[in-house]
Parts: sequence; C-alpha cells; structure tokens
Amino acid sequence: MFTIKEFLRTEVKPALGCTEPGAVALAVARAKEELGGPVDAVTVTVSDSIYKNGVDVGIPGTEGLRGNNVAAALSAFCGRSSYGLEVLKDCTGDDIESAKAMLGKNAVKITPDLDRHGVFIEAAVRSGDDVAVCRIEGSHTGISEVILNGKTVFSAEKAQSSSRNGSGKDLSAEIARMGFPELVSLVDTMDGEDTDYVMSGVEMNMTIAEYGFDPSHATGLDIGKTLKKHSGAAFDSDDLSLRIKAYAAAASDARMAGAPLAVMSSAGSGNHGVTAILPVAVCAQHFGKNREETARAVAFSHLATSYVKSRTGRLTPTCGCTVAAGAGAAAGITYLLTKDPEKAAQAMLVVLGNLVGMVCDGAKNTCALKVGTGALEAYHAALLVMNGHAPEPQGLVDKSLEQTVENMVQVSEKGMGNLDKAIIDVINQRFA
Repeated sequence: MFTIKEFLRTEVKPALGCTEPGAVALAVARAKEELGGPVDAVTVTVSDSIYKNGVDVGIPGTEGLRGNNVAAALSAFCGRSSYGLEVLKDCTGDDIESAKAMLGKNAVKITPDLDRHGVFIEAAVRSGDDVAVCRIEGSHTGISEVILNGKTVFSAEKAQSSSRNGSGKDLSAEIARMGFPELVSLVDTMDGEDTDYVMSGVEMNMTIAEYGFDPSHATGLDIGKTLKKHSGAAFDSDDLSLRIKAYAAAASDARMAGAPLAVMSSAGSGNHGVTAILPVAVCAQHFGKNREETARAVAFSHLATSYVKSRTGRLTPTCGCTVAAGAGAAAGITYLLTKDPEKAAQAMLVVLGNLVGMVCDGAKNTCALKVGTGALEAYHAALLVMNGHAPEPQGLVDKSLEQTVENMVQVSEKGMGNLDKAIIDVINQRFA
C-alpha cells in the first residue's frame, strides 16, 4: 500500500508542454548526459502512441515549432533529465537556432515502431565514436535502462532491487489492484503539506488558463477565449457550464500551442491534469469552498482519474483527457458538493457512458475542444447524480464502476487494436 504523498509525487507532477515530446526530450537528455562531447546525431524509436501524440504538437518556447523531432533536437543542446517532464525549461533562443540547424542537416530521426504500444521510447545519441542509449517504458518518466557504448550504466530493475525506501514500487499496478472506495479514501489522510502541493497544481493550471484568455496573443484555436468573449453575462452566472468549459479549453489552447508555462499533470498527462483540476477548482471557487475542501476534492479527482488510467493503460486509442480525466473531474465535483464516494462513482459512470467512444487522434490544437468537452460533461454528470439520476446497466455501462472500466478495456483491446496505425497512416499521408 502507498500513501497519499507517494501518490501525489508519482501521479501528479509538473509538465512543460505535451508529455509525449517531453518524454522524448527526457530520453535524449539522459542519454546525452553520458557523453563527453557535443551531440552529432539523434535517433529515436517510439511506440505508435508516442509517435501519434507528438507529431504535431507545439513545443514550449519555440514560437510555433512542433513535433517530437523538435523536442529531441532541443534536448540535445539544453535538456536536463533532472527536471523530469520540465526537461526543456532552460532552453534559450540560441538553443532553438542550434536545434533548427541540426534538423536542417537531417541529424535527427524519429521512427515509429507500430508493434509497440503505450509508453516506449529508445533514444540513441551519438557524439563522435560514442553512442549512448536511454530507454523509457511504462510511464513518461520511467527510465528503464541507460547504455553507453554497449555497456549498461543504469538499470531500473537493479535500482529497484537495491532501493530501501520503496521508491521503486509500481504505483499504477498497485492502483489497478485496489477497489475504488479504498483508493479514494486516501484523501482522508491528507495533511497541510499535501494540501499545499495540490493547490500549487490548481494555481499552475489556473495561470495557464488565464494565459489562454489573454487577448494580447493568439493561443491555438483560441477556444477558451472565444467562449468567454461571446458568453457575456452567462460566463459569471450560477450555471457554471460555460465557465468550466472555457477555463479548461483556454488552458489546453495555451498548452497545445507551446506556451512557455508548465501545467500540473495527472496520470502522466498534462491535458489530463487540466481536465482533472480546473472543473473542480472552478466549482470550489463558485460555491465558496475553503482551501482544504478544494484540495481534497481535487485530490479525489486525481485518484479517480488514476483509477481509470491504471486499468486502461497510460496511452490508449480513446481520448483519456475526456474519458479518464473527465470521469475523474465528475467524481471530484460530486465529492466536493456531497462528500459521498458512492455518488462520485455514479458520476463517473455517466461520463464513461457519454464519452467512451471519443478517439485520440494525437496531440494538437483541437485537443482543447476535447478537453473542454470532458470538463463540461464532468460538471453535467455531477449535476445529474446530485439530482438523483444515474445510468442503469446498458451498453458498456455496467452495474459497477469496476466492471464498466473493464468493459472499456475489452472494447479498446479487441475493437480498437488497429486504430492507432490507421490514424498514423492518415497523418503520414499528409506529410508525404
């Protein structure tokens, strides 16, 4: 069993930019750190999901540059693995120019391995005659092995076997073995330090949402900004629908466009963090909840999101921002207003029955549309349940939350096995 502190530090982390290019940059940075000289070439092999999610998304601070290849090239000059998913936060204008030059020489190659699914990255970085390789598996920061000139210099298995503080435990696997009531009961053990950490994530994601609202610059499709502009007095009314959707969309607008601001992620994804946090925070602010109540409800949302993701996997053919994090936000809002975990689980069923068919077609500007939808439907699900309505077993929705999620997994594995490949084929045809 793990503590709420272990959960928050593992599943809820700051991330700069989209987590897939961030993970690619992390692998390149860690490999580069084994080399003594400047990088000459970078070759990265990634899973279908990492390729799809990173091919067309903005990289923070680059003024519009996009893609895994840009992240890899930048990391060759300025990446620091100690920063985790904020690996590129020290990059400068000179680094960007150097990365562009490297890309112009075709010294960076990103290759999808369509037989690999979920999180898998293998970065080979060459400097002169030396080659360092870093492999990431399972989670976006899960460095499993580092090799220099054919010799293993780091192995996660060895590190875990020698660990005395439990840091090597597979939290996601433990969550997948837990029942929902047991998992979410961890909010009852939160202390002041946990509250501060959760609220730092609320402030972080609110900040990037306000950046998305700022009329002085364009951010992606400007979905949040447009909703706020045209909603008029309805934006500040007692119906929170437009406000919740606009805040979530504005944050994702900025993030997908490459805004130089970090977000607090959830279950390995920044957009999951936006969806899991902002609808709950907006509701808490509107209903006058105090800091501790807000933090517990947001933590509840993170736990509920991870409950779904631990079973479906980190990267899936379905849109986790709407399905998993949307369900988590519905649970968080319901818990905020009722303190009833059973009603929170019912709200999750509403979202799952609503959005389970939404596919993930890669990270890009239109993700803000999906994030806004997930946030809005989370709020509506909470309202339905609090008004005494919950779905009966029908379609993929079953009699329990656990069985419903298992039904989703079955459909994803048996019915969507070739979806990522089909989407990648469409994307690659566009660049052919």
